[in-house]
Amino acid sequence: MTSHIVNSSHDRAPAWPVILLGCSYPPLAHLAALSGRPGLIAASIGWLLMLVLLPTLRRRSLAAWVALATGLSGLYAITGSSAPLRMQFLPPILMFGFMAWVFGHTLRRGRTPLIESIIRALNDPEDSLDENVLSYARRLTAVWTALFVLLGVINTVLALCAEPDGLLLTFGLRPVVTVPLSLWSLFANVLNYLLVAALFVVEFLYRQRRFPRQPYRGLLDFTRRVASLGAMYGHAGAASPPGSMPGRDRQAADGRSR
Repeated sequence: MTSHIVNSSHDRAPAWPVILLGCSYPPLAHLAALSGRPGLIAASIGWLLMLVLLPTLRRRSLAAWVALATGLSGLYAITGSSAPLRMQFLPPILMFGFMAWVFGHTLRRGRTPLIESIIRALNDPEDSLDENVLSYARRLTAVWTALFVLLGVINTVLALCAEPDGLLLTFGLRPVVTVPLSLWSLFANVLNYLLVAALFVVEFLYRQRRFPRQPYRGLLDFTRRVASLGAMYGHAGAASPPGSMPGRDRQAADGRSR
């Protein structure tokens, strides 16, 4: 059962080390950007690469280790140039663009919204889900998608207008309005993640009041379980998120539960 898989994933690979390591990236990237030193900026990008590959690295995947070694070698090779100064603009754009796709593509007809998949995975497979919960899950998936799209757009605009070494200036184009590099970094490497964390906490508190019966104990337990679901998904290499079902199968299951 899914709930049993989640619990075994907890025992095998605790989520807190990954969460704590992830929280270290934003301040590291911000300090590296403020320093203006290509070596530190390259190191922060390498740290992010390691965090992205960490779930597969922990499973001793040869491909992941080769990818990490190749990426770090490439970053080391360019530390003597200005390339890292330009590359630092890409992670916030790519990261939030990817997250917008992860959430948004599950809203297409016939797909299970990502939040619903998470809810199904956190609950026992035999539990039937109320229609209000399913409707809320779809709307919440749309809210997360909108937030990631908004952050991606703002990151792109600030990266284009940043001075010095902004994306437009890199191509010899002078933006109509410029923003200091420190302002770009403050938003891209700090405020981005604070906004995401704020929505995560506020939505959790609202959900606790609206749907008080939940299969977890408080915010910390919920965070750990969701992080473990992500590890389980990566481990399974599934074509769809945990607990999701193709369109017809999902409709049939919902019909049986009602």
